[in-house]
Amino acid sequence: MCGIAGIIYRDGAEHPIGTDMTRMLQSMKHRGPDSTGYALYRKPGDDYVMRYKLADANDARDYEFAERLERHRREVEARLVSLGATIEEVDFDTEYAFRMRFRYDGSLKDVADFVEDVPSAEVLSLGRALEIVKDLGDAETVSEQYQLEKITGTHAIGHVRMATESDVDISGAHPYWAYPFSDIAVVHNGQLTNYFMWRRRLERSGHRFQSECDSEIIAVYLAEKIEAGMELEEAMRASLDDLDGVFTYIAVTDRALGVAKDEMAAKPLVLYESDDLVALASEEIAIRAVIDHEIETYDPYEREVLVWKR
Repeated sequence: MCGIAGIIYRDGAEHPIGTDMTRMLQSMKHRGPDSTGYALYRKPGDDYVMRYKLADANDARDYEFAERLERHRREVEARLVSLGATIEEVDFDTEYAFRMRFRYDGSLKDVADFVEDVPSAEVLSLGRALEIVKDLGDAETVSEQYQLEKITGTHAIGHVRMATESDVDISGAHPYWAYPFSDIAVVHNGQLTNYFMWRRRLERSGHRFQSECDSEIIAVYLAEKIEAGMELEEAMRASLDDLDGVFTYIAVTDRALGVAKDEMAAKPLVLYESDDLVALASEEIAIRAVIDHEIETYDPYEREVLVWKR
């Protein structure tokens, strides 16, 4: 079933998006109690931020676990330095999940590929504005674990997952970063029926995927279109012709948030828009979790694409 949510502040200032998204996602816990994920956007800075993990939350903690993680962590840092990066800061969100801030002038693909050659390493996000946080449990559990109440920014999307066809692990949790493109991510409710065709086509273009999830296909599809010169809205409109299935998805870049529904519009999404912010979610209860006054919401139409900029 799953649930998706998004929020963007229209004044361009930074707001407590970690807290806002936690409230929205926690209100939809019934739609997906297995894992929760966030894509959080601050104003772009000069440094890159990489979120990565070196193990999964449900991996066995044998007597070598801590030693192995430390060895792999040192290897990740050594690889960044060998590429010419200057590491500014490394934070330990959990014993297996890390946040690194660094300066770098080269290819993000080189960074991601070189890091993921370290055993068990997986880059969750990489960009100047984007940080993806995802883990097992409901939104309040993940927020407390990663101290998301401290994170401010301009916009965010999130996802609560009910695992139906894959393992309950971090790799299967949403959102997905559009590897290797900076600052593009997607959450999605539904199913692509031409998933394998698009995966093969994108792999032939040199892309690789971390999961079997069709949300990742949407993210890379959009990123490739944007890289070729399209605006986010134009790329999303093109997706409605190219991607088959029943779906509603929310896409984000460093400057914009957009939503698209397929031609049947069977997957629910409601929307609230004011002069100050735009909030959208699979259920109205999620929007009411962050709005403290009476509101009116509406449902986007079939094949509708809407985009807002911060």
